[in-house]
Amino acid sequence: MKTHTLMAAVLLAAAALAHAAPPSTPGLLPAAVARALLEQDPEVAAARSGRDGLREDARLLQQSPYEWTARVSGQRRSADDGTGSREWNAGLERTLRLPAKADADARIGRALQQEGEARHGAALHEAARELLALWLDWTLAEQLQLAALEQLRTAQDNLAIVEKRLKAGDAARLDASLARAELAGQQRAASDARTAAEVAWAHLHARFPGLERQHSAMPAAAPLAQQAADWRARILSQSDALKVATAESDKAQAQRARAHAERTPDPTLGIYTASEAGGRERITGVMVSIPLPSSQRSGRATSAAHAAEMARHQLELKRRQVEGEIAAAQATAQGAYDSWQLAMDGARATQDNAALTQRAYALGEAGLQTLLDARRQSAGAAQQALAAQADAARAYYTLMIDAHLVWDLQHD
Repeated sequence: MKTHTLMAAVLLAAAALAHAAPPSTPGLLPAAVARALLEQDPEVAAARSGRDGLREDARLLQQSPYEWTARVSGQRRSADDGTGSREWNAGLERTLRLPAKADADARIGRALQQEGEARHGAALHEAARELLALWLDWTLAEQLQLAALEQLRTAQDNLAIVEKRLKAGDAARLDASLARAELAGQQRAASDARTAAEVAWAHLHARFPGLERQHSAMPAAAPLAQQAADWRARILSQSDALKVATAESDKAQAQRARAHAERTPDPTLGIYTASEAGGRERITGVMVSIPLPSSQRSGRATSAAHAAEMARHQLELKRRQVEGEIAAAQATAQGAYDSWQLAMDGARATQDNAALTQRAYALGEAGLQTLLDARRQSAGAAQQALAAQADAARAYYTLMIDAHLVWDLQHD
């Protein structure tokens, strides 16, 4: 009774979250683009073929595994006086599947269909996670490259200003050396950022070749609006891994029922006719044959019972694992969002400090080294804020994928 009450609460909370306002997805890869990439993914296509195969297996289980058997034989009878006669007999028979076995086969078929759907959903889910990770890696690399190019332009402008002031006698040669060293460092950083972006794109394009290379801003994460229990219920109800384990457990329970029913052998019924004594005698009859059950039938039933019990425990283990993963994902998403906000505050503070140092340098109240240090600190803080935003987006949208709230995953 407690289990039914818990499941009812889970489904109620999941329905409440599903009918809530659509989640905010600013900057995320559009659903139409993502779904096209996922449907073309080899892993998803393989799971789709496997699902179709299990559907066919389920259909076959609805039918009896037995076929009609025709028997025809002929012989010649010879007597001691030299006379003889031709004789023949023919029969038609078929083994009948008992009702308990047919019911068990139907249950196995339904479990196979559920397993196929769940495995296809699991493949789609994992591909979606991988698409998100690779796309965010590339987007972050592109944004870092843009930031590096901006720093490079600043270093180039700074060197031009210093050299102009040097010619006018308003700057020391040491400032020019510092500016040149800064420019060289920024050129190396820009080259590294460009390489990182190319590598990230290579990984993304190799895994999902249909994606066009269009730069986009880093997507923003959002704080978790719903209660933790609602998220837990939604993800539990949508978990493909849990659905696979449930289908396997249902299949094992049905196979146990099948093995139990198999302890009673299926009977074979048939009709036959024969001609003897040169056609002067005709024989017509029916036949019934039933195998004598051996101890192996009971042994197979016992083995299936153990397998069903193991599958039941594995389902409970999978449920606990999924619940742990959900709790960790929620904590990660909220923590990453908080860290991103703090990183943004730090980036704004260092940006303001760099602006103040720039004015102080223009007024001759600060040296070039102080200005360069302030700019490096501001650039580093901005890069950290970008990385923190990527981490927050990764955690937030991974949770959305797990809950099947983005990219139309809720329809599968």
